[in-house]
Order: sequence, then structure tokens, then C-alpha cells
Amino acid sequence: MGYTTLWRQLSPRQINIAIQTFSLISIFFEGYDQGVMGGVNASPMYVTAVGIGQPDGTVTDTTHQGGLVSIYYLGCIFGCFAGGWLADRIGRINGLLFGSVFALVGGALQASIQSSGFMLVARVVTGIGTGALTGITPVLVSETSSAKHRGGYLGYIFIANYLGISVAYWLSFGLSFINSGYSNLRWRFLLAFQCIPALILAVCVKVLPDSPRYLASVGRNDEARDVLNCIRHTSSQNDIDREYLEIVATARDSEPSSPIQFAMILCGKGSRSGTNLGRRAWLSLFLQIMASWTGITAVTAYSPVLLGQAGYSETKQNGLAGGLNTIGIIGTIISAQIVDRLGRRKCLMLGSVMLFTVEIIAGSLYEGSLHHPDKATQYAPGAVAMLFLFNLGYAATWGTVAFLIPTEIFPSDLRAQGNGFGITGWAIGVGTTTLVNPIMFDSIRSRSYFLLAGLNILWVPIVYLFYPETSNRSLESIEALFSTPSPFYWDMERVYCLHGDVLTKRGIANIDDEKINKHARCQRPPHGDQKITSVR
Repeated sequence: MGYTTLWRQLSPRQINIAIQTFSLISIFFEGYDQGVMGGVNASPMYVTAVGIGQPDGTVTDTTHQGGLVSIYYLGCIFGCFAGGWLADRIGRINGLLFGSVFALVGGALQASIQSSGFMLVARVVTGIGTGALTGITPVLVSETSSAKHRGGYLGYIFIANYLGISVAYWLSFGLSFINSGYSNLRWRFLLAFQCIPALILAVCVKVLPDSPRYLASVGRNDEARDVLNCIRHTSSQNDIDREYLEIVATARDSEPSSPIQFAMILCGKGSRSGTNLGRRAWLSLFLQIMASWTGITAVTAYSPVLLGQAGYSETKQNGLAGGLNTIGIIGTIISAQIVDRLGRRKCLMLGSVMLFTVEIIAGSLYEGSLHHPDKATQYAPGAVAMLFLFNLGYAATWGTVAFLIPTEIFPSDLRAQGNGFGITGWAIGVGTTTLVNPIMFDSIRSRSYFLLAGLNILWVPIVYLFYPETSNRSLESIEALFSTPSPFYWDMERVYCLHGDVLTKRGIANIDDEKINKHARCQRPPHGDQKITSVR
């Protein structure tokens, strides 16, 4: 038995734990890499090493500094599409291996940089790895989870995102005490630490079985059935057989995607008529942009101003900043409990209303501190409490759901690459907000919170009108939601009621146990030109 089939020696419970564990490690890397540059940029030795400031750590070339940070997101965009295309062609596990190798090499290059140009290259390489990991991991979790628990499982996985950010902040906090912060170890260790999760993934990820949806999409139906039986060990055999038959019935329409064809999807020119792939792509893209413009980057990035105005020392500011990200872990746990019960749409809309309220209060408190400087220390604790509530509310709603929906609404043979549109939206959203935030807060100051609050209210009708409900629905049945040319939620629901039963729609119904087992063994030819016949 080879290394790549070691999973067959594990119990069903151990296989599920292994999938969840390595998914956690993958998302931990993404979170850590997202948060690490805050501590790196605060290191005086790094500032002089890349030539962006003075020996005391004062940054004099903010444009250069921003370029070193933001070019990472360009790598992410390329990585999510390249990795996603590979994952749809050669498997989710091989795609993760591709991402982990780039992440490992990029992390090692960053830790060993000697110049600004060196850092630019290292950041792009790391971004490619991060984009691939972030694009493929949620797809693997989504495709191996049951319809009733898909959102919750992904919610638990994204605990690792906030854990990674928190570890980056707390490591930065601890290392700042070495030689009063004037140490190369402070920033080189921060950058090198990300190699640990990347190395674990690169060495161990091939032990995992691939997604049954991917296996069926390339005609490996027997393997798909074996994996499905293992990961659904708590379900009845009838439910497993029905899910398997849905997967195989849908997979017969699969066709390999090409980068050129996929680029045309955004223009609504995908080759598959009646699937509305362009609308799915734009929904994924804008969902992540809206998530970024809820104010999450602005609220967390601008927190040092409020903390400094309250008279907190730099040490306390760093400690509270770490606490702000740690509270996100609690929010993600809440998300895992509610996202399948309330549904995706309610979570997003309720989340926007909560964030609107918090930002109105935070803006009012900050406005009060500006008009009454003598009472700034009295206002600041309340404003800081709002920052904590904001992070909690965001993590419990938008922070998970925005990454979940793009993994659910694309066909299996396009899902990994389709999720790339969501990751691209994330990169665009984070990139634009980090660019605009300093300008916005410098010009309109506390009114920035009121602007962000207004955007949150705007997101409510957009979600209500255009985003379908995907919770407690199989990935195959979700296809029916997009069989109508209408972009409105109620029309998608009406069509789903008519065509949401995958097996009935394809003439496969009333299957007893003996016949479904026989039928499920039918093999789809490599080109998918043989149709599954009805069994009654």
C-alpha cells in the first residue's frame, strides 16, 4: 500500500479528523501570513534592511512600504486561479500540494531577504501559495461535508484564520522585547515561522483522500464511492447511495475547463448554456468586496489611533491589537453554530445590521472625543469595546459566509477555479480598503465610521435581492438555483422548487437499495458521452 493510499488504513472518524486538521493548518497559514507584516513593518531592523525608513524604525517611504505589502495580493489572485485550475484538473489534494510548496519556498525567501527587490519576489511567491491554499481548502471542506453541516464545518476551519492572525500578533508582541525591538531575530523569525505549517502540508497532505466530487468528475466513480462511504459513516446507507448517485449523475456533464474559457465567464460568455456561470462569478467577486467594505480592515487597522488617544502605551496597544484578533476566534465558533441553522442570507443581513449599529456608536464616541479632548480618555474605552464587538460580529457572520458561498455555487468541475473569483474579490477588497483607509480617515476622520455604517445598510437589500440560500442543500441541487436567467432570489427559489430534485430531474427515481447499488457502479466514460439511464 502506497503513501497516497494510507488513508485506507484509517477509520472513517480518523479520515474526517485528518481532513479537518490539514484544512485547519492550511487556513492557519493564510491567517498568519495575513497578519505577519504588521509586526514585521514595526521592526526597525527590517525598515532599514529594505530601505523604507530610518534606523529608529520611522518609515519615510510609505509608498514603498505599501508596495511590499500589497504585491502579495497580486500573487494571491494569480495563485487562486492557477491553483484552482490545477485542482479542477489534477485533484484538490494535488492542488494543495502545489500551494504548500509555493508557500514554503516563499516563506523561506522572505526570512532570508537582503534587499527590497528580494522581498518583492518573495512576497509574490508566497502570495501564489496563499492564493492556492485559500482557494482550494474551502472547496475540499465543502465537497467532503454533508449538506446539513457544510457551513458549520467550514466555520470551524476558519477559526484557524483568526488563530493565525492572533499568533502573528502575539509573536510580534513577544519578540518586540528582544533588545528593545532592535533585533533581526524579531522580523526574520516572524517570517520564517510560516514555513512550519507550509512544511507540514507539503509533507503530509498527500495522505488525504481526494474529494468524491472531483473523483466522479474525472470518471473515477469507484474511488468516489469508497471515499464517500468513509466520510459519511454516520449517515444511513440509503442517504449515502442517494448522494453518490446525485454526484455521478451531475458529473456526466463535466468537461475540462481552460483558462481562456474561464476568463470569458466574467463576460457572460461561458460555453455552458443555461448555467449562468457569469452571474455566479460576479456574485462571488462582489460578496468578498462587500465583506471587506463592511469596515473590518478600517476598524482593526485604525484601532491604534483610538488606543493612542486614550493614553495607552505602545505595549498596551500591541496587546489590545492581539486581543482584537483573538476575539475573532470566538466569533467564528458562533458562526459555526448558526450558519446552517439560520442560513447564509440571514447571517449576512443580520451581520450587516449589527455592524451598522456598532459603527454608528463607535463613530459617535470618536466624534465626541474630538469635540471634547479633555474627555478623550473617558470615551476611548467605549470605542475600544465597539472594536471588539465589531470583530466578534464580523467573524460570526461575514467572516465565514463570504468564503463559504463561492465554494457552493459552482459545478464540481469548476468549483476550485470558480472559488478563485471569491478569493480575487477578497484580494481586491482588502487591497482597496488598506489603500483608501489612511486617506479616508485623514480627510473625514470619525465620519469614516458613518460612511462604513451606510455601506452596511446598503449590503442588506443587495443580499436580499440577489444572493440565493444554499444551506441544507446538496451541492448538486444548488445547480437548479442558477437555471433561470432571472438574478432575483425569489425566482431562483421558484425554479429550485421545480427542479431541485437532481435524480427526478434526470429520470432517476424510486430506486430501491438493490437497484441503486447496481446503478451506482455504472462508470462514466472519460469524455462523459454516455448518459445514465433511468432506474425505476
